[in-house]
This record gives sequence, structure tokens and C-alpha cells, in this order.
Amino acid sequence: MGLLDIVIGSDSMRVGIYSLGCKVNIYESEYVTYLLKNHGYEIVPYDSVADIYIINTCSVTNEADKKSRKIIRQAKRHNPEAIVIVMGCYSQINSSMCDADIVIGNRDKSKILDYIEEYFANNKKIEKIYNLRNEISFEDMNINSFESHTRAFVKIQDGCNAFCSYCIIPYTRGAIRSKKKEDVIREVTNLVNNGYKEIVLTGIHTGKYGMDLKDTNLEDLLRELVKIDNLYKIRLSSIEINEITSGIMDLIKNNEKLASHLHIPIQSGSDDILSSMNRKYDKKYFIDRVKEIKKLRSDISITTDLIVGFPGETDDNFNETIKTIKEIGFTKIHTFPYSVRDNTPAGRMKNQVDDRIKKKRVKEILKISFELEKEYYSKYIGCELEGLSEERHDKSFVLTSNYISVILDEKIDNNKVVRVKINRVDDNSNQVYGKIIKSGER
Repeated sequence: MGLLDIVIGSDSMRVGIYSLGCKVNIYESEYVTYLLKNHGYEIVPYDSVADIYIINTCSVTNEADKKSRKIIRQAKRHNPEAIVIVMGCYSQINSSMCDADIVIGNRDKSKILDYIEEYFANNKKIEKIYNLRNEISFEDMNINSFESHTRAFVKIQDGCNAFCSYCIIPYTRGAIRSKKKEDVIREVTNLVNNGYKEIVLTGIHTGKYGMDLKDTNLEDLLRELVKIDNLYKIRLSSIEINEITSGIMDLIKNNEKLASHLHIPIQSGSDDILSSMNRKYDKKYFIDRVKEIKKLRSDISITTDLIVGFPGETDDNFNETIKTIKEIGFTKIHTFPYSVRDNTPAGRMKNQVDDRIKKKRVKEILKISFELEKEYYSKYIGCELEGLSEERHDKSFVLTSNYISVILDEKIDNNKVVRVKINRVDDNSNQVYGKIIKSGER
């Protein structure tokens, strides 16, 4: 899970924001930071004493729920007198369990200033939770700069109508809503004009962008965005295999502004389990589609999400999954043990898998993922690749178009497009090391 750790405040009021979960949450927390900072608030570390703490929660798994509750409790320990604001997926479906002064779900995050002022005026608890399955309007948020990211995230879509049997997100995020195409284009253009070279398009179900709007979809949006001058790369945070249209395939083949990396969740490589999960494809469709994508670009990296130990997953189902993921040849597999979610069809299934079996299967998939990752990275030893520089943990990196994070042997400023030569891949960690090719810097 991602983490944004920022605190904001004014001359007399400090505000701490802690964001759990997905890139959509990160974007929304950045927006709240951007909003409050522009009203004179000061940035300080989250674990310091603040007057207001804002926790943007996650509820994708039971572990995410536990983490959300833990962070909420920590706020009062940092400062017992502080105002605590809880928002996001956990509070959307567990508002009564949130020990906070202001509780909102996944609507009205853009009204955070109004709620803070209302609380100071009345000193009464505020709770704003709506039935988002009835929500039809996209809550507009537009950011011109980010506090802590080299790349700019742009939220283009919210909500999900897929109802996979294991997933609570359609209930926490509601129905599909999309940002107007002209608003997305304007936001991306402003970010590029402010110096951002790479844009990550994010949403809860990104591939369904535009289904609630007239005469537009993700393909149409991408065709407009690639026209923006000085935009170096566009990344999709995630997309389903059956939402990669022939038009998007054409863009992958012919437009270098689309990054050579796609994150495509598979969730299982067994047809029986995919059916139980209510996924909208079978393994043959997934395998064949990925083969088509790989023919478009020889360097493209495909990463994925995989759930093991789903109810009813037998050893035969699991072995089928192993065969499938090896045949596809993912670059990396983010694997998770199935976590029971109350109020979902899978949570009511009787044939739950023992936790010890889940842990064993996770370990086996992680080993396979490590080998696939090493195989992919090793192909590029001695090769030159282009990417965007950034600094992390006092080291300079270049993230290439095909999502290889290259550790450099020298310091370089953030946000530079440079060419690097891959020197080696560490056998124990799969960390990739390289050197800047000076003639390629721009």
C-alpha cells in the first residue's frame, strides 16, 4: 500500500495528513494538502504535535481496516487536544466506528476547509456520509503542483460497477463517475506547463473512464493527451485486460508518449477461480491479449496483481495459476493472500482456505515473481534506456519507460530526462544499477 506522510498548518494551526491505500487516495490527499497550503498553512512532519490530524483511510482488506484504526488512534496520542478528521473508504462504511470530530466518506473531501471552519464555529461533531451508489457527479479536484512527487498523478475517474465477489470497493467508492475530458486536458496541460514531464492517470476503475459521459472514453482521452506539447510520458496506474481496446493498442504501438509499462490485474490464473471471483475474462483471453500487446513493443513490461487462497482454491487451481503466470511472463507479480471482507459474496463462501496454506502459496508466488523480474531486468544489462530522474532515500534513480528503477552511480537533479546504461542486476535484491550516458541528457 502507498503512503503519503505530510502535515500542513497555518501560523496558528498545524494540520497532519496521513494517507493509506491506492494512488487515488494519494491524489486526494495531495489535493487536500494543496488546498490548505494555498490558504496559508505550514507543512510539518506528521508525527509532530499538530492541531488537526486528517486520516485518509483505506478498506480494501481487513488489514487495511486495522491499519486505518491504528492511525486514527495515533492522532490523539500525538496531541490529545487535536481535532481528528477521518475520511476515505474505511469511514465510508464504518463511520460509527470512527472516533473522530469530523467524519466524511468518499464525497466532500474538497469541502474540507468548510468543515474545519464549521467545526470551529459550532464545536459539534460533523458526520457526512452519503450513499455513493446513487452518486452521479464526479467531485472535481484539480492540482497544479505536488508536494512530494516527481510524477504528477491525475485522478480521471471514481467508482466501480464490476462487483468482483471479493471486493468491497464498489460499496466504498460508489458508481462510476468520470472527470470531464476538457477538465482532464486542462489539468494535465497546467501540470506540464509547471514542469512535470510524466503524468500518471489514476482512478478506481480507470479503463471505464467516460462510460458515464457522452461521446468519450479512455482511448479518446489518451489521443488528446498525447498531443500536449512537452509531455514526456503518460502512464496508466492500472487497466483491466478486457478494457485495452484496439485503439489503445494502436497508441501503444505508434505513440512513444505512452509508457512501455502496463499494470494489468489477473487475480487468478485458474478459470474456476476467475469465475468464482466474477472476473470478466478467462485465462485464454488474458494470455492471448497479452501476447498481442507484447508484439506491439518488444520492451513492454507487464506487471499484475494476484490473489491466492481465494475460497475454493484447490492445489490443482493453484498449480494452474502457476502455469498461467509463467506462460504470460509477467515482469512482477504483486501477490496477496485472500482476505475475508464482510458484506461481499466471497466473504459468505463456505470453502475458505486455511491461513497456513495461503502463506505457503504467497511465498511460492513471490519466489516465481523474483525470478521473472530478474529474467526481465537481466535482458537489459549493457543496454541504454531512457527515463526520468528522481531522488529517493538520498540516492538518484532513473525510472525508465518500461518501469525499471535504475540506481545511479552519481547524483542528478530530479525531473531530468536522461539515458542510462544498465551495468548490473543484484542477484540477491534484483536492484538494477546503471550509469548516465551524458550525451543523452536533456
